[in-house]
Amino acid sequence: MNATITATAKYIPKNILSNKDLERMVDTNEEWIKSRTGIEKRHLVDEDEATSDMCASIAQKLLDKSQKSAEEIDIIIIATSTPDHLVVSTAAIVQDKIGATNAWGYDIAAACTGFIYALETGAKLIESKKYNNAIIIGADTMSAIIDYEDRNTCVIFGDGGGGVLIEKTHNDYGVLDSILHTDGSGSKFLTIPAGGSRNPASNETIKNKMHFVYQDGKTAFKHAVNRMAEVSMKILQNNSLSPDKIKLFIPHQANKRIIDLTAKKCGLKEKQIFINIENYGNTTAGTIPIAIDEAVNNKMIIENDLLLLTAFGGGFTWGSMLIKWGNVN
Repeated sequence: MNATITATAKYIPKNILSNKDLERMVDTNEEWIKSRTGIEKRHLVDEDEATSDMCASIAQKLLDKSQKSAEEIDIIIIATSTPDHLVVSTAAIVQDKIGATNAWGYDIAAACTGFIYALETGAKLIESKKYNNAIIIGADTMSAIIDYEDRNTCVIFGDGGGGVLIEKTHNDYGVLDSILHTDGSGSKFLTIPAGGSRNPASNETIKNKMHFVYQDGKTAFKHAVNRMAEVSMKILQNNSLSPDKIKLFIPHQANKRIIDLTAKKCGLKEKQIFINIENYGNTTAGTIPIAIDEAVNNKMIIENDLLLLTAFGGGFTWGSMLIKWGNVN
């Protein structure tokens, strides 16, 4: 028995921050941002919106598309680096917002790889035969943790998220394989220095802007290309698949140059690669589920197609996942 995706959804905030807007905020220009990252714009939440609001909207769309009631949901897993609160999980807030009274859930903190981690975890819970329906969401409100005076990060990140409903199937659809890794020695290269138990909030941490994302861009770039390519090629090898058997390759949308180099290393053709970074920037855990929903809506994947996911993020975390596409609402 496998766990298969039966519905997809996304939430994109309405506010747009363009490259032109950023020209007026930091020392950069529109063409430089586009040439270095592939990004043309990113979306930002309203002042009264938080990650749980995006996730609740995604979850409700999944219920509407699948025609399931909230009471039929057994599990809610949310991948996010920007929860509403540190103690209460975003999944708990979403469970209450949508009325999923029979569901339990939790958050996964794995940065940009979070959605793949969450989907793997949810799939295994479904395959255990104890649970029938799980909502898996990746979403981040990156604008809450970005310093808009730091051009190294503010040009890259945006807000948004997406999700899937997974349920059991006796067909051969669903998650076929995955490879997941963590290397904590990379934690210092992409992090938020303060706000946790290591450096609790203080006047000093606020003054020194330690509650914003810090990124060693060159180190993260190098590791992202190498690690995503390695696990993508390995999962193909493990399943005796050549690159041409993949219908659609959906990498984490961190930087177009990273995507292009990763795909080239894997021997994938341009028509196989999904890219939408120009419209949203890097939404961290949200990039892959947003892309999956857009691919479904644009009829880029159909029943029996093979889908390859890969991501790399802070931690370091990285992984790949092979999915055989089934019937999706």
